[in-house]
Order: sequence, then structure tokens, then C-alpha cells
Amino acid sequence: MSGEQTPSDDDVAQLSEPTPPTSSVARASTWAVWALFLCSVGVLALAARTGAGWEVADYLRIDGLTAVMWVVATFFSGIVHSYSRRYMAGDRDVDRFYYRVLGFTLVVMALTAANHVALFAAAWLAMGLLMAALIGHVRDWEQAQAAASLARRSFLASSALLVASLAVLVWATGSATITGIFDGLEGVSRTVVLVAAGGLVLAAIIQSALFPFHKWVLSSMTAPTPASALMHAGFVNAGGVLLTRFAPVVADELAVMSAVVVLGAVSALIGQAMILVQPNVKRELGCSTMAQMGFMILQCGLGFFAAAIAHLVLHGFYKAYLFLSSGAAVEQTTPETAGRTHLGFSGLIVSLVTAVGGGALFGVLTGKATSLALTGGTVLTLVVVLTTLTAARDILRRSTLPTAVRFVSVPLVVLTAIGGYAVAFNTVSRMLSGVPMTHVPTEMTVVHSLVVALFAGAYLAVEFGWHRSSERLYVSLLNLSQPDPTTVLTDTEEYNDV
Repeated sequence: MSGEQTPSDDDVAQLSEPTPPTSSVARASTWAVWALFLCSVGVLALAARTGAGWEVADYLRIDGLTAVMWVVATFFSGIVHSYSRRYMAGDRDVDRFYYRVLGFTLVVMALTAANHVALFAAAWLAMGLLMAALIGHVRDWEQAQAAASLARRSFLASSALLVASLAVLVWATGSATITGIFDGLEGVSRTVVLVAAGGLVLAAIIQSALFPFHKWVLSSMTAPTPASALMHAGFVNAGGVLLTRFAPVVADELAVMSAVVVLGAVSALIGQAMILVQPNVKRELGCSTMAQMGFMILQCGLGFFAAAIAHLVLHGFYKAYLFLSSGAAVEQTTPETAGRTHLGFSGLIVSLVTAVGGGALFGVLTGKATSLALTGGTVLTLVVVLTTLTAARDILRRSTLPTAVRFVSVPLVVLTAIGGYAVAFNTVSRMLSGVPMTHVPTEMTVVHSLVVALFAGAYLAVEFGWHRSSERLYVSLLNLSQPDPTTVLTDTEEYNDV
């Protein structure tokens, strides 16, 4: 009508967005999780003081592993709950989101405390289904539902393998409790143990997104960022928890442990290689998770189950921070030369000194490298040296600080991180001292020498840029790092509809 005035763009820009109502479910769930965290800290302190475990009938057993994982799970869940109070505000299904996150937390607590195999299997299945539901939280988003379906199929396969393995162990030992199974393993044939251990390993690597079962985690970026943080900081760690809990079954067979070493090493190297060609920041985080979980499983294969638990704790803190802060760093860049500087001979020397110092520090603090003979501790220390060397070189290249400052600060930062990892390893080892076979001296085979050679070759390939000189290798890595096509937004307009 002629009497009306059309608001200008400036007028529209000045309008403030209304503050969405706060969900009472969100408040109650957040308070409940932080209360669980405080209770878990109390249980951890009591477990550390007494060094004993507590059993509730035949269904629950609370030991050092349980106490550590309760603190970790509730802390990450509390962070996600608090972060989501703002992030998920205004979401029409915010209550459903909080119900699922709280339910996921409770299920993880039940899993780590379960002593009856039925409870353990049920918690494992429920954990996967809840995470798949969080991946597909946006019901009207076709790609999110496709990602949830892919994850759900993977988790159901993992659960089926776990149930089959537990059924074999129950049948062979005549006991339906985990502690009872361990007590009856001596009378079980080697074939039965191999079958059960193989199923447990496969269940673990599927859940932890190791190669070639990594597609579900690369396709899961449709999940809300808080759910992604919970997944990458906690859910994928379940494979390490499973192998640690059933260490007496898995670690009794050298062939199984050698296979675990190979699977972990290959996944760690492939995941790290995929990062090099990845232009998408959140997909890069997914590849990083695959690499880190590979290293965690590698530690299990070397017999250092306590080291694997320490690794998953530290990785959880690191990955939760990266995902929750990813919104401030979302970008697409060419991965070849962005933000890199040339180091020269001085940079090479600083990197080498940092790597050797990191390996020596780790070996001294943990006692894992007491001789030059090839042992599990030596292999783990050599992997730490190569990983430290790669990290130091990368940080030196990317840092924008003056050269002199970089050459002093980077070694200090890296060595501090290695020292922190060693201290966490020792602390977790003490907490898990009462858990069966959390450290198993494994016999060295040609497989372990091959793993060391693979890590050394991977470092040289990256250092000399062989992954860039081969177009076929570059394309292969890029293809491996792609999510399922049905989970990817292909039309620009679709971004505005989500």
C-alpha cells in the first residue's frame, strides 16, 4: 500500500535475533552429568587409595579401568553438555539431543563396569545405536540420515562379532561373567581362543574406525559438532577399552597380537598419509582420528594396554578441543604449501635433537627402552621418536615466530608434551595394576621389524615429498579419504536448507 514504508537493509541489519528459550531438559541433563563426574572422581580416588575392585553380584565390577573411564566419559560428556547449551539452542529437537547424549554417557559407564557378558554386549550395542542416532540428528537432512544408516550398519556388524565371540567364550568356559571366563581360559582349546580373539579384534577395529572400516567416521560429519566431539573424543576409543578388558583372551596368542600390531600400524600410517592430501578441516580431523586410533591399537598389539588407555585419554582431550573449536578454523586450502616455511640444515638438526630427546625422555620416564635389543618397549619408543620428529618438523614449518624463537620454543613444547604423555602413561598404569594383563611382554617377530621399517619409510616419504611426486599415490590417498557419496552435500543450495 502507498502508506507503508519498506524497511531498508540497514534497518533489517539492526534487528537482533530473539534469544531462544532454554530447555529444562538441557539444564537437568547438564547438572546430572557434572554430578556423575564428581562421583566418578570420588570413585577414582578411592580406587587409587585401596587398589582394589568392587563387585555387585555377577553383573558389575568396578576396578581401575572402570574408574578411569568413568572420569573420562563424564568429563567429556559434561563439556559437550555445557557447550551444547548455546550451540544447540533453538534446535527443535534439542531435548531429544540431550536425552541421547545423557543416555550415551550412562551406557558407556555401564559398559566399562559390566562383568556379565549380556550387560557388556547390550551396552556395546546401545552405545553404537545412540551414536548413530546422534550422527543423524537432523531428521530432514537426507545426507545425515544416510550417514546414520552407514554408521548403524557398521556398529551392528561390530556388535554381532562381539556377541558371537562372547557366546563362544561362554560356551567354552561355562561362565557368563567376564571374570569367570578369564578363570576358565586354561581349559579352553587354542582354536576356540583364536576364534574368540579374532572376533573381539574385528569388533574393536570396526568401532574405532581402523582401515578398511574407516568410511563411517569420515561420513559422520553430518552430526552436530558437539556430537562429533563426543564421538571422536570418546566413542572411537571403545576399541581400546574392549581389547584392554579382554586382554587375557587376546594377548594369549602371539599370532593375534602380531595381527593387531599390523592393523594398528597400517591404519596409523594410512590415516596420517590421508591428512597430507586433505583440504577440508573437519575431514582432516576424521583422518587424524583414524591415525590416532591406529596408534592406540598398535600399543595394544605390543602388549601395552595401559599405554593405550593413556593414549585414548590424551587423544580425547585433544580431539574434543579441536572439534569444539573447529568453527573458528573452518577453511578449505591447498594442502601443499599453505603456511609453510623452509627450515634448512638448522631446522633439520633441531628436529632430530627434539626427536631423540623425546624418545629418550619417554624411555627413561616409562622404562620402556632399557636396552638396544628389539623389544615391545623399543618398538614403541622408536615410533615415538619418528612421530616426534614428524611433529617437530611440521610445527617448525608452520610457525610464524622468528627463527630463533621457533628453534627454542618448539623443542620445549614438544618435549613437554612427550613428558606429559609419559606421566599419564605411568599414572594410568598404576591405576590399572589390578586389571588382568594390562601389560603383557610380547615376543618379537619379523612383524615388529617390518612395522619399524614401515614407520621409517613413511617418514622418509613425507620428508622427501614422494607423496606429492606421484599423482597416482596422491589420487589414491584422496579417494581413500572420501566419505560415502550419499552423505555429502553436492549442491550449494543444500547448505542453506540444512
